[in-house]
Amino acid sequence: MPELLITRAGPLTTVQDHGRHGTAHLGVPRAGALDHPAYLAANRLVGNAPGAAVLETTLGGVAVTATGTPLLVAVTGAPARITVNGQPAAWGAPVFLPAGATLDVGPADAGVRSYLAVAGGLVPPPVLGSRSADLLARLGPPPLRDGDRLPVGTTHGPPAAELVPLPAMPTELVLRLLPGPRADWLLPGSLVALARARYRVATASNRIALRTEGPALIRARHAELESEGMVLGAVQVPPDGQPVVFLADHPTTGGYPVIGVVPEADLPAAAQARPGTPVRFIPTAG
Repeated sequence: MPELLITRAGPLTTVQDHGRHGTAHLGVPRAGALDHPAYLAANRLVGNAPGAAVLETTLGGVAVTATGTPLLVAVTGAPARITVNGQPAAWGAPVFLPAGATLDVGPADAGVRSYLAVAGGLVPPPVLGSRSADLLARLGPPPLRDGDRLPVGTTHGPPAAELVPLPAMPTELVLRLLPGPRADWLLPGSLVALARARYRVATASNRIALRTEGPALIRARHAELESEGMVLGAVQVPPDGQPVVFLADHPTTGGYPVIGVVPEADLPAAAQARPGTPVRFIPTAG
C-alpha cells in the first residue's frame, strides 16, 4: 500500500475528514476539517470522494514524501508556496508527486489552514466512523510528527480538470448571529452592544474555539447555569465577558450563557482568520 511520509510536520498538522456526526450524545464532538469548502475542493482536485481524509496544516505548512508509488496531490485553503523537490509547483491544482519525491507546503501567505489531499485519500483506522483527529476528545490520529507514515487508499475517480474557485482569506471577519438561547442571562441591550462593538481574533484561538478580544459583555444573572448541550457555532460568554465561537472540536456541554449561534456557513472564514483580524457580529433573524 502506498504511504505518505511526514518529513516536516509543521506547528500543527492533523488528519481530518467530514467529521463524526451523530455522536454528541456520547460526549463526542464532530471534529473534521474546519474550512469545509477548502477541504472539499482539495479532494475534488485529486478525484476523491467528498468524505476522504486529508491533512489540515496550521500556519507553518508541512512537507511529505511519496513512498512506494507516485501520488497525485493537491493543496487548497490558506495559500502557500508549494515545491516538489525544491521546484515550484501549483497551489490549488493537481500536482504529480513521483515516488520518493517530497512536496513542501510552505508557511501560509494568508489565512491559517491549508488542506493537502492525496488521490485515494488517507486511510488511518477510523474511530466512530471518522478518521479525524479530535484534539479535545483525543480521538483519531494524534497530531502528526516528523517521521510518521500514513497509508493511502485506492483511487476512485478522475481528478477535476479545472481549478476550484474558493473565497479569499478574510481580512475582516463578519459573523451573522442567531440570538439565544441564553441572551437573557446578559444585561438588556447586550445584543445591540455586541453588534456595535469591534472585536479582534485572540491568539488563544484553536480548533476548539475562535476566541475574541473586545468590550466585555456583562451578565445580568449570576446564578450557576446548569451544563447544556452545545452546538457548532455557539457563542458562549465566559466570566471575562469575551465572546467565544465554538468550532469543530468544541465541547458537547457548557456552563456559561450562549448569547447566540453563528450559522455554519460563516465558520470556514472563522477557521482562516488570523489573530488580530477584526471581528463584527451581525444579529440576524435567520
